[in-house]
Amino acid sequence: MKVIICGAGQVGWQIARHLSGERNDVTVVDSNADLVRRATDTLDVQGIAGFASYPDVLDRAGARDAEMIIAATHSDEVNMVTCQVAHSVFGINRKIARLRSQSYLDAIYSDLYRRDHMPIDVVISPEKEVAAAALQRLSAPASFDTEVFMDGMAHLLGITIEEDCPIIHTPLRQLTDLFSTLRAVVVGVRRDGTLFAPEAKDQLFVGDDCYIFTHRDDIARTMEIFGKKTSKQERVVLVGGGNVGLTVAQALENDPRRIRTKVIEKNRKCAERAAEGLERTIVLNGDGLDAALLAEAGIARADAMLAITDDDKTNMLACVRAKAEGCPYVIALINDPTLVPLMTPLGIDAYINPRATTVSSILRHIRHGRVRAVYSIGDAEAEVIEAEVLSTSPIAGKMVAEIDFPEGVLIGMLRKGGKVVRPLGKTRIDEGDVIAVFALAEDVPQVELLLQVSIDFF
Repeated sequence: MKVIICGAGQVGWQIARHLSGERNDVTVVDSNADLVRRATDTLDVQGIAGFASYPDVLDRAGARDAEMIIAATHSDEVNMVTCQVAHSVFGINRKIARLRSQSYLDAIYSDLYRRDHMPIDVVISPEKEVAAAALQRLSAPASFDTEVFMDGMAHLLGITIEEDCPIIHTPLRQLTDLFSTLRAVVVGVRRDGTLFAPEAKDQLFVGDDCYIFTHRDDIARTMEIFGKKTSKQERVVLVGGGNVGLTVAQALENDPRRIRTKVIEKNRKCAERAAEGLERTIVLNGDGLDAALLAEAGIARADAMLAITDDDKTNMLACVRAKAEGCPYVIALINDPTLVPLMTPLGIDAYINPRATTVSSILRHIRHGRVRAVYSIGDAEAEVIEAEVLSTSPIAGKMVAEIDFPEGVLIGMLRKGGKVVRPLGKTRIDEGDVIAVFALAEDVPQVELLLQVSIDFF
């Protein structure tokens, strides 16, 4: 399949890496020649330096026979015009645009832009994706990462192993014997900076970051077994009242749990806008690093604090200060993945990577065949793929123990009919089953071959 990716920044580069690794014909377009050179030097892609919205640039990129275009530049206007040109001039069938401005999003979602006038098939809003990720983190406060699969019946939890974890030094194979009814599977472990898929003989150690699939009804028990306590989130402080902060605060206002929320925003205009858009939430205008202002917001009594400004260092320092003031759970928005290793030493409980959430959202819309969901882990080091098993799949009709998965691949959960089960070696996988697979990045193409999901993109 021939794909044009407009924008060679972090998001565009990651999408190009995924698609080129699956033997697609990918061309990257960016006005920055250095970014284009980085893409062509490190990936199996072609590159064109130029403005993505220019017809002659798209023509040189092969738009006349392209099947999909992904507009992910830093400019909403360029992304929108690029999709329009791709549709009107070249007739490209599938058009995806990343849009940030709330004004554009309001117009598009209110159906003011119809396909004939603004032909964008899929709109990706980084702010909405980040807000959803923040709310998801709040729903599982003892985990550093979380995502839902199989219509909410299966959850992926990221849990850091601490000294009070009761299963330290226990081989994973023994967990089945110790907790025979627990529907949970450890699919990934990050140790000393390296992410891997564990084997049955592997043990967990203090400091390991584990990715665990669990049934929705077993979340509390899973957290307890892995040494975590769950607590209700009744009071939340948000540092940052921009688009993301406002979206999160509005969602918390509508939450049936009646969560009491306070927002701290440094920019006065943003603070006024947030105050106008909220009904029950108190908005404070000031610096989220100010200890007196945090005290006024009730940080010592808060159950959680989210630092979601557009500055990574501010978010990290706000989390550190909130922890020092007695807040038990803090979440930071981190754009720079090189800062992630500092999270644990600084005592930051969880983080949100906007790039990863945006990449995952785009991948969900462009994956092949019967793929139902894709979640990117870490710095695109691994993926969790949820897909329906086709009759043509090599794994259909086989037991799990008979399937020759790569070393970096593990099955997390399996859905048969309306029932989600923990896969065992003797579990048979049949046509129509839905499977959730953890795969290291280099093993994703082979997983797609086993699932036979590389037939159609859309």
